[in-house]
Amino acid sequence: MFLTITTTGNPDRPATDLGFLLHKHPEKAQAFSTSHGTAHVFYPEASAERCTAALLLEVDPVALVRRGKGKGRGGAPDAALAQYVNDRPYAASSLLSVALSTVFKTALSGVCRALPERAQEPLPLRIEVPALPARGGVELVRRLFGPLGWTTVDAVTLPLDAQFPEWGDSRYVRLVLQGELRLVDALRQLYVLLPVLDDAKHYWVAPDEVDKLLRAGEGWLANHPEQTLITSRYLSRRRGLTREAMQRLELVRLAESDDLDVESIDNAVDETADTEERPVPLAVQRRTAILTALRAAGASRVLDLGCGQGQLVQELLKGVGFTEIVGVDVSMRALTLASRRLKLDRMGERQAGRVTLQQGSLTYTDKRLKGYDAAVLSEVIEHLDLPRLPALEYAVFGSARPRTVIVTTPNVEYNVRWESLPAGQVRHGDHRFEWTRAEFQGWAREVAQRHGYEVDFVQVGPEDPEVGPPTQMAVFTMTAADRNGKTAGKTTENKTKKEATAA
Repeated sequence: MFLTITTTGNPDRPATDLGFLLHKHPEKAQAFSTSHGTAHVFYPEASAERCTAALLLEVDPVALVRRGKGKGRGGAPDAALAQYVNDRPYAASSLLSVALSTVFKTALSGVCRALPERAQEPLPLRIEVPALPARGGVELVRRLFGPLGWTTVDAVTLPLDAQFPEWGDSRYVRLVLQGELRLVDALRQLYVLLPVLDDAKHYWVAPDEVDKLLRAGEGWLANHPEQTLITSRYLSRRRGLTREAMQRLELVRLAESDDLDVESIDNAVDETADTEERPVPLAVQRRTAILTALRAAGASRVLDLGCGQGQLVQELLKGVGFTEIVGVDVSMRALTLASRRLKLDRMGERQAGRVTLQQGSLTYTDKRLKGYDAAVLSEVIEHLDLPRLPALEYAVFGSARPRTVIVTTPNVEYNVRWESLPAGQVRHGDHRFEWTRAEFQGWAREVAQRHGYEVDFVQVGPEDPEVGPPTQMAVFTMTAADRNGKTAGKTTENKTKKEATAA
């Protein structure tokens, strides 16, 4: 089995940076033992202008049969000859995927201490797999790799025998991918899609394969048009595991597309031509606005209430000024996905000491949430039934009482600008309500008055002259009287507490 990765560069950004990113020195040929043979890494060419890394996997067919105890797909005994005469030493399959994860383990995690910024940048890449089994043919290869950002997906069917063309074509293709992608993204795509195209795995698929799939598919699988086929084939069509993976991917998709931020949604206001720069997603603009408000408030200890999968927590960790970050969510599954997104199990001790994820309901008071500089409720309140809002209000503003509270929520008036959103529908299936600008500002001013805060409003996203911005944000700042321990708003706070108890 053979695979090459090629990139180009210049004297300022030499192509030999590929060696740093793969953690394999271009001047050395290295060998690594795998469970089914020996993997070799070497560089056929290595210059500032062009660098190619090659992965060659030598499979031991006899050892493979013995380790598999003579079982074929589904646990049935193989035909005696087929155990030893097959395509495994030559055609890319799950064996090559395992070799990728073994040899390029650090590169697959996206980590490069020598060149951390380079690891996060797209590179001009050319990846070639000379022999790839493709159950589904060239068309399926293009359907799988086409939506992933490659400018060229060149798949050519190989003949059964070049000397006897009348024998017809084989089920193998020669694959060449070209485009500008992060190396980590390219490696993860190959890790998942090589066994998917072969539609077979050489090992028993255990429940932990779901976690492997979601880790490698982070950032691209949840919205891939062939998600179902990829998931089913990768998990060897095991229905229980496929169902679990699809449910978790749906949770990822909903979290990422809450407010229709995904690129597949057509924004009627933005008619940017294909040749122009793509607009910044609304979710990114929202997080940027929140970070700006937190820095303006001088907050260092921050609560992310309703943190979901940890997108905002991840951004907060990048800011050195945020010394303590607590993510709170009622869903343990969401917290598990947040932990994986943040890579808490691989995070350095100092960095890990800055972040805590904890389960909790925002409609109940929680002593753990007291004493923080700021709290963020980003796209949270609309997921509660309206009668439960007073309970959340008291838990955050009356009990936890951070100096600054930031609340973002959709502007329902802007919904008419989403072409793909049917009239009268909210942006997300779990939204219990969506407010107009007047309704949101009225609620925010009443909350501020009841609990001793001042409130300012911020526009987030492109502002339409008729319907306003897609997201509305309120920044609550505790009044000086309340910061000094006085009881501004105490009378109405007692009323709110009774309402919260009743709710």
